[in-house]
Amino acid sequence: MGIICDKFMFTNKTGQELYKAYAEPLPIIDYHCHLSPKMIAEDARFSDACDLFLSGDHYKWRQMRTFGIDERFITGDGEAYEKWKLFADCMPFLIGNPLYHWTALELKRYFDIDVPLCPKTAFITWQTINECLAKEDFSTRNLIRKSNVEILCTTDDPADDLTYHQKLAKENFETAVLPSFRPDKAVHIDLPAFSGYMEANGIDSFAKLKSWLGERIQFFHQVGCRVADHGLTYVPYAEGHAEAVFDKKMAGAKIEAEEADVFKTSILQTCAKEYAKHGWTMQLHIGALRNNNSRMYETLGPDTGFDSIHDWPIAEKLSKFLDALDVQKALPKTILYTLNPKDNYVLGTMLGNFQEGPVRGKIQFGSGWWFNDNRDGMEQQMKALANLGMLGTFIGMLTDSRSFVSFARHEYFRRILCNMLGAWVEQGEYPDDSEMLKRLVTGICYDNAKNYFSFAGKAHS
Repeated sequence: MGIICDKFMFTNKTGQELYKAYAEPLPIIDYHCHLSPKMIAEDARFSDACDLFLSGDHYKWRQMRTFGIDERFITGDGEAYEKWKLFADCMPFLIGNPLYHWTALELKRYFDIDVPLCPKTAFITWQTINECLAKEDFSTRNLIRKSNVEILCTTDDPADDLTYHQKLAKENFETAVLPSFRPDKAVHIDLPAFSGYMEANGIDSFAKLKSWLGERIQFFHQVGCRVADHGLTYVPYAEGHAEAVFDKKMAGAKIEAEEADVFKTSILQTCAKEYAKHGWTMQLHIGALRNNNSRMYETLGPDTGFDSIHDWPIAEKLSKFLDALDVQKALPKTILYTLNPKDNYVLGTMLGNFQEGPVRGKIQFGSGWWFNDNRDGMEQQMKALANLGMLGTFIGMLTDSRSFVSFARHEYFRRILCNMLGAWVEQGEYPDDSEMLKRLVTGICYDNAKNYFSFAGKAHS
């Protein structure tokens, strides 16, 4: 038998009871993921277990490389079953890694497979999954239905025409599939692709760029977008002439780091003011050191498993950036994520500087992200928030994933949360007050997010 049972991830009875009574039945609001709106709109099907579990999942690719598997059987043209078999070969060695737990949850929740994935079970799991995937019940939309997802937010470039979101909005699909505004290509002036992106969108001046971003935000808003997202190594803050930096870049000159920060600060502030005006939430993902392996980047491109944690200091510029917006009454609801757990207490204290009613937890400490979405990382993030702020207003988990079975990570998070709360109760650190515990659990798992965001999707009509 597998590890997924009532006691999975629990070390105390109270936590187990909290999960069963309050967390397990709740719908999912997945306010940040990388799922394909095209696949959802077309109700795409999966050819086999490899297509569903391994395609596009750089978490798994990274560990398969660690196990010594040739790239041909990871991202290459290797035969599908051979890829699945090699993935199964490395699974037993992932003890302590969340991939082991996620895979067990995905096998159990979607395919009712109780046996652990390993060399002995590779073929039978392959057969069982493929038999299921041949049925209509396992299309992309039906996997979302099985996951009890109320709202999911994809990640979309400002230039996207949002055709698939609009198509879905006109249909009777129960889940609200909403866009998120991700303008990284318009922010990162220091990247080689910046000038080409400007030209592709008819932007030939700094004023035109700002105007274009405002127009795109308005368009996204009309299609239901209420969330923006920025991927940053650190939040920049530098004063200067951003227009001159833009002109220099478009003329083909080299941009220095300080100049890039001047430009990024200005564009981020321009966007943030628009977010505030529209009642959006701004997400700032901080601390990734991307594309470390230049050889593999040239071969496979970005987001293929060659990123890691950065260790730059983040506090001072982040403070100045938030303060500059707050002074102008233009700071939107903001979620701060850190990839480096050394900064948990930095963000945990930064939140309190800019909280403001009537929104509860206007500035949020985002859930354990990427290399932190494991049990230790989640607990460290929540304990830092509890120690320094207010855990009870936390808006909870998101998948940040490209996989249509990754919604099981919400269950993983909910079990960890309830176990932590249950331990505090049993240790005498919080009263065994069923009504208040219910409010805490349902709040963090669902209610707080529902109240925090201003979604206008079907589920909230």
